[in-house]
Amino acid sequence: MAITRATSGPAYPERFYAAASYVGLDGSDSSAKHVSSKFSNDTALIFYALYQQATVGPCNTPKPSAWRPVEQSKWKSWQGLGTMPSIEAMRLFVKILEEENPDWYSSEFTDIPDPVVDVQINQTKDEPVVENGNSLSETKTISAENGRLSETQDKDVISEVTNSVSVYNQWTAPQTSGQRPKARYEHGAAVIQDKMYIYGGNHNGRYLGDLHALDFKNWTWSRVETKVATESEETSPTLLSPCAGHTLIPWDNRLLSVGGHNKDPSESMQVKVFDTHTCTWSMLKTYGKPPVSRGGQSVTVVGKTLVIFGGQDAKRSLLNDLHVLDLETMTWDEIDSIGASPSPRSDHAAAVHAERYLLIFGGGSHATCFGDLHVLDLQTMEWSRPAQQGEAPTPRSGHAGVTNGENWFIVGGGDNKSGASESVVLNMSTLTWSVVASVEGRVPLASEGLSLVVSSYNGEDVLVAFGGYNGRYNNEINLLKPSHKSTLQPKTLEPPLPVSLSAVNNATTRDIESEVEVSQESRVREILMDNANAGSEVEGNSEHIIAILKSEKEELEASLNKEQMQTLQLRQELAEGESRNTDLNKELQSVRGQLATEQSRCFKLEVDVAELRQKLQTLETLQKELELLQRQKAVSEQAATNTKRQSSGGVWGWLAGSPHEKDDSP
Repeated sequence: MAITRATSGPAYPERFYAAASYVGLDGSDSSAKHVSSKFSNDTALIFYALYQQATVGPCNTPKPSAWRPVEQSKWKSWQGLGTMPSIEAMRLFVKILEEENPDWYSSEFTDIPDPVVDVQINQTKDEPVVENGNSLSETKTISAENGRLSETQDKDVISEVTNSVSVYNQWTAPQTSGQRPKARYEHGAAVIQDKMYIYGGNHNGRYLGDLHALDFKNWTWSRVETKVATESEETSPTLLSPCAGHTLIPWDNRLLSVGGHNKDPSESMQVKVFDTHTCTWSMLKTYGKPPVSRGGQSVTVVGKTLVIFGGQDAKRSLLNDLHVLDLETMTWDEIDSIGASPSPRSDHAAAVHAERYLLIFGGGSHATCFGDLHVLDLQTMEWSRPAQQGEAPTPRSGHAGVTNGENWFIVGGGDNKSGASESVVLNMSTLTWSVVASVEGRVPLASEGLSLVVSSYNGEDVLVAFGGYNGRYNNEINLLKPSHKSTLQPKTLEPPLPVSLSAVNNATTRDIESEVEVSQESRVREILMDNANAGSEVEGNSEHIIAILKSEKEELEASLNKEQMQTLQLRQELAEGESRNTDLNKELQSVRGQLATEQSRCFKLEVDVAELRQKLQTLETLQKELELLQRQKAVSEQAATNTKRQSSGGVWGWLAGSPHEKDDSP
């Protein structure tokens, strides 16, 4: 146990007014202009909205004219807070200030002595979380009481505490140290021993190729420096190419990265291998015919094989084929199935039950999201749509799933309109759906493209969610300890959350933070917080803002034109395909007509041949009879000739008086 010093400041609302004075929003006309000089314009805009909400209340003022973009941005930020209570606005104001400058109170009010409190903790190391190069201070304690926030400890405690999860079926956010990965979605996640690895993903349309690890022993992030295996140096550009939409599979002490989209896709699906001991990448050598290159597919481990289903290829064509990779022989094989298979889709979830049944849930096409459940019997290779119990989840795509025993947990996803707020579980034995937890607002757990793994922590299984996209890219970690009771329904939170965790499903704070972020999607870079002096300085900045808006408008129009051109090209290709299809149908009909004619001719020829064969047989019979008659004729002629000769010799002998006749005379 270590002893550290903890300081405490004034209580609310005095602490809020001290923070507002430090920021420059103490109510005077000359102080507001200093806000944007201390903080970024977006942060200054948030401060203004929270200050107005805390001191004035909900925004009831008319919306400013579009010709006043600065005032309109302020109004949108304030309006976005809705009916948030004043005390919540005060707390969120102080929270954001402490994230921007953790030492603001001690540096501004050094003349006020702080009482010293001995705090016993289990960990003395204090490493601030670093996001995109900026140091951020973590929330120490936030507990949920009757649906409202209750801060139990000031954030200027300089030490960390050991993370613990004491509440079942409740999402919580642990503290982490080290540099967090860049915010992303469509990444891969897998657990090996006590570490969760995060690889690749997508951020602002760019593929990522970095590898990070979160050590569950001390909740510390670290970036893994990788290299390419010597025997695979010739393929190093492919190995190190960033990717998204792939699947990360733990395999002994190695990671398998299966498929995924990248800038220069190959023709067939590739499998990369990362050795966690040597930190080297290599290409898995496989045999047989691999599937076509794709991303957004599902990869499920069944025994010592990988089962791949669906996805989207490099030409954006959706797939619903089945392939198997045998990890012993490294041989690919395409599987033929029977029954009604799922429609082509990507970004779905898959799980295996009892090493026999493959379950497919949700996913999306180019036009819609699915909420159906399909089951494939891996012994008979027959698809089915079984009856389900409980309330089925809403259609969604981009969700994450993980199994724990016979329970299949589904988290996140969306339907192109909003994120899925309910985390659900399917008992794969009874096919019964239940709601585990629910969140409100645009929070990371209601994102698309997040990852979900299961790990053991303090002797119990916990679900670990990371990243996702819900209008903004996320890189937060959230934990849930599932209940092992037969009915997994949301539970009412009775005890407060532990000191090291913040309640993710606390609607007020999360909702407000997300709404404030959404209100700034206009990306106005130059916003001044000067309410009083809106003279020439504001007008000059307004012109600059208008120029930026025009530039962004031109970029959006160019992007829209590009999409329209692509759409037109696709329509032309579709029209050409339909035309070719029509021509092929005509040719097919013509060939069928010709085939029928040829079949008729063949039938006639067969009849003629039969008749000729019959005539030939008759001819052979006649020829035999002719030969017989000829032989008879020859014999008759020979006999006649002999008879004539005999008759002629007797006459001349009689005339000459032959001796023979003399001897015969009496």
